[in-house]
Amino acid sequence: MGNKAYSFTQNRELSWLKFNGRVLNEAADESLPLLERLKFLSIFTSNLDEFFMIRVGSLFDLAQVKAEAIDNKSGMTPEEQLDSIYRAVRPLWVKRDLLFHEIERQLRPHGICHLAFSELEATEKKYIKQYFHSSVLPVLSPQIVDPHHPFPHLANKALYVGAMLKYKAKEVFALVPIPAALPPLVFLPGHELRFIPMENIILEYLQSIFDHYTVSEKTVLCITRNADIHPDDEAFDIGSDFRKKMKKVLGQRRRLAPVRMEISHTVSQKFLSYLCHHLSLTDRMVFQTDAPMILKAVFSIPEKLSPLKQKALTYAEFTPQYPARIHRNESILRQIQKKDLLLSYPYESMEPFLQMVKEAAQDPSVISIKITIYRLASKARLVEYLCEAAENGKDVTVLIELRARFDEQNNIDWSERLEDAGCTLIYGLENYKVHSKICLITRREKNEIRYITQIGTGNYNEKTAALYTDLSLMTANQSIGKDANLFFQNMGIGNLMGNYERLLVAPVSLKSRILHLIDEEIAKGDRGRIFLKLNSITDIDIMERLKEASCAGVKIQMMVRGICCILPGIPGKTENISVFQIVGRFLEHSRIYCFGSGKEEKMYLSSADFMTRNTERRVEVACPVYDEDIRAQIHQILDACKADNVKARVLLPDGSYIKKDAVPPLLDSQQFLAEQAALPQTIPSGTTTQSPFTSFITRLRSRMFQ
Repeated sequence: MGNKAYSFTQNRELSWLKFNGRVLNEAADESLPLLERLKFLSIFTSNLDEFFMIRVGSLFDLAQVKAEAIDNKSGMTPEEQLDSIYRAVRPLWVKRDLLFHEIERQLRPHGICHLAFSELEATEKKYIKQYFHSSVLPVLSPQIVDPHHPFPHLANKALYVGAMLKYKAKEVFALVPIPAALPPLVFLPGHELRFIPMENIILEYLQSIFDHYTVSEKTVLCITRNADIHPDDEAFDIGSDFRKKMKKVLGQRRRLAPVRMEISHTVSQKFLSYLCHHLSLTDRMVFQTDAPMILKAVFSIPEKLSPLKQKALTYAEFTPQYPARIHRNESILRQIQKKDLLLSYPYESMEPFLQMVKEAAQDPSVISIKITIYRLASKARLVEYLCEAAENGKDVTVLIELRARFDEQNNIDWSERLEDAGCTLIYGLENYKVHSKICLITRREKNEIRYITQIGTGNYNEKTAALYTDLSLMTANQSIGKDANLFFQNMGIGNLMGNYERLLVAPVSLKSRILHLIDEEIAKGDRGRIFLKLNSITDIDIMERLKEASCAGVKIQMMVRGICCILPGIPGKTENISVFQIVGRFLEHSRIYCFGSGKEEKMYLSSADFMTRNTERRVEVACPVYDEDIRAQIHQILDACKADNVKARVLLPDGSYIKKDAVPPLLDSQQFLAEQAALPQTIPSGTTTQSPFTSFITRLRSRMFQ
């Protein structure tokens, strides 16, 4: 890292771990309700699971095929990156355990008790013993490992109880898989919410399972496997049955090499060496934990509480609002034809967009609906409306990406439903994932073709729209509509190199246009202004150009939620760049690019982060925002983010984050935006207006970067 070439950038994996460390810090925030802290602990854990499966798995693959490969942000080889990652994870892992026990201790006075077997009362032990013999033991499949019983395949992220058994002079390893059909938590009878994890019950009764042996050592263990299969790198023939190939890929994923092992108890070096030998693990890949290895079950706890306890231990209930500027009783399509509309999730409901698609399905003037789909909820009204449109004789084209990681099976299932209804299905493009969020409605009005286009920064997922901050622009701008129509035509024939007048489309024009927009600001010198809201930035070409802009005096501010490989404030390189992030109740997910200021500003909404995979290896779309009211609305959202001094953290030149100075008035931007969306507002009949923000934002502007 001493090399000057890497003096203003940092490794993407280590940057991501710092982001997940911020998630862990939310679990440590004593101002949050206790069960919300526990949820953040679960999110941190599942984030880390996916990180090991994908990013660590990728580095293991790279280390095997190209050990000398150098990371262009840090100068490290794959093996050096792996060493750094394992070292960086360990203190986070220790903090996770400490936080779990601290939160669990604080929940006990509220009657929520996560129990060890030794803490059970006599009547509870009797209940658990009966439950084990009647409901658990009959479904277990224990096995020993010997010449007749080979070491089994351990499934990814499945729990097992492992043990060393003795019989006379013989010592064998034994394993009990914990069936997925069993509940993760067993709740005890009584008024309080007392429960014990299933793995602890099996661990306790292990001796009765292997009654011919003596159990000398035992532990719960969990293997994390490399899940980084790239079906788009497998030279698949997209013209063949792609669904069948994706099902095969999902099967392969379950058998890839281990990259981590978690264990619950200290075991002998002999026992540990045995496991590491059979799983091809090294000591650095083993993590011991006192906390549960899988914490997803904590999300089900609130529903078991009384309304009074729910109120005390969880966030106040929040419901996305139907925007006051949109008339419920007037056609959405007609309103969009009058004026562009913007939805701001999760503060505003996805309902107007769904209403637009439903209207289009029933509108005799609508010829076609075309849409790209990357991730959908398990229950999706959008699919039902698209199917209804096809059944009503509309031409419905759905470009569904079957390679949306970990959502492949869900998308396969939805693709079958859409195809059955008569929709035309396109399964992405060879070697390029389609990550764009675009919907086009084509109407025939008085023998004239007219377009309505929706562009989003996030997925058409009705569940995450209530959890992620995203923007959804609906416009009747015909230039944008013509580009959208050309985009779908190009996708239909597999043409990645189309020319577009308004839209920026990766991989052909998005990156080159972004570089050009940065150059335009460079030409302005210290009058240049750039603001970027992203999830991640890793593209070295864009970072180099931002460094040039900083050196030219351009003021650059970035809100980067996750990976940020560019380091701000480096003298002679990035001193005019500032970076902050917000980690809060909602996942910051929208991508907004702003170049310039005032009336000359060029603003885009996009599905693309500034990562090489997005700019060069995915199909992405960025859309210009022309409507002045909507531009003002977006700036009001950004102003709230910039003014946040509760959840915001500032990136320092050394890659660490610090809290902003908490100078009153304190502002949690997400809470503020939620409150603003919920304010009662009235609008005159037959008009539309933007939701007014209070003068609070105006007062705060003087403290913010302009």
